[in-house]
Amino acid sequence: MDVSKKIEIIKSFAEEIVTEEELVELFKTKKDIIAYDGFEPSGNIHIAQGLMRVITVNKLTSTGIKFKFWVADWFAMLNNKFEGDLEKIKVVGEYFIEVWKASGLDTKNVEFIWASEFIKEHPEYWETVLRLSMNATVQRVLRCGQIMGREDSVNNPAAQILYPLMQAADIHHLKADIAELGLDQRKVNMLARELFPKLGYKAPIVISHHMLMGLQFTESNLEGIDKKIAMKMSKSKPDTAIFMTDTKDEVFSKFKKAYCPEGEEKDNPVLEYAKYIVFERYKKIVIERPEKFGGNLEIKSYEELVKLYSEKKIHPMDLKNTIAKYINELLEPVREHFEKNKKAKELYNKVKSYKITR
Repeated sequence: MDVSKKIEIIKSFAEEIVTEEELVELFKTKKDIIAYDGFEPSGNIHIAQGLMRVITVNKLTSTGIKFKFWVADWFAMLNNKFEGDLEKIKVVGEYFIEVWKASGLDTKNVEFIWASEFIKEHPEYWETVLRLSMNATVQRVLRCGQIMGREDSVNNPAAQILYPLMQAADIHHLKADIAELGLDQRKVNMLARELFPKLGYKAPIVISHHMLMGLQFTESNLEGIDKKIAMKMSKSKPDTAIFMTDTKDEVFSKFKKAYCPEGEEKDNPVLEYAKYIVFERYKKIVIERPEKFGGNLEIKSYEELVKLYSEKKIHPMDLKNTIAKYINELLEPVREHFEKNKKAKELYNKVKSYKITR
């Protein structure tokens, strides 16, 4: 695969690349390229973290990149997930991994690394954190507070300062050439780019992937990246998120209540799911309609879908039911895995029993 094709694949899911020129040079000059993403084990997992993450990682590894999943159990503890109970956090981490594998993650070039185990084995990690702290102002680090799902506030725990510095240290110690995280993590990745040259480290290339909107969109005064972050799917609003183990009835019920303005593509979550998930997994889809409304429509691309929807040739309810149907089909192997696999079933039952504190 030539470099231009690799860049094209990455651009198909990247909201931003900092910088594309550096990425081109990396592909030209380095054979064993490493990208990473960190995830906090934090309860149920929705399709943005599940289906969409699998699509993105499979695309990345198809270019020859090795991907490191950083299981950020200590970070979840810092963020007071499950009241900081590390044993519960570890169970949830195992559950996440089971979900990804059941969703079709190509694990050939994927490695799962547990933060707590890695850091204990590499005590030099803490020296990196200290050196990063010496080169960053408190104000600059607090600007990264959003990565913890918190706004800047003096009432938040001191972990809000420690967390971004540790996250930057992760990049260095995992030897990651690329930080490939969601757009909501951009601030800390840019912090690493600012600080690493001061310590003699190579700054990471930052690839920020798109974040799926919540199903029940609400107007926001924010613009640009901040608006996208505010609109993202969140497990704290369960009615607006599709979870990886939702039943068929739950999937259709949530889509039925979804925001889906007639004829409009902008800020339309149903069309977003069609673009970033459905057409990534299906070459064509069929809009099922009664004959009196024109009968079934076979659609072979997202662009064709948008054109017909913009011309109001597809009703919002028909669009909702169609996308719900395909999303549900993609969730079926995951549900089946957690019903029939003994280990997976035990993990899921434990996770369901835990009280989520944040």
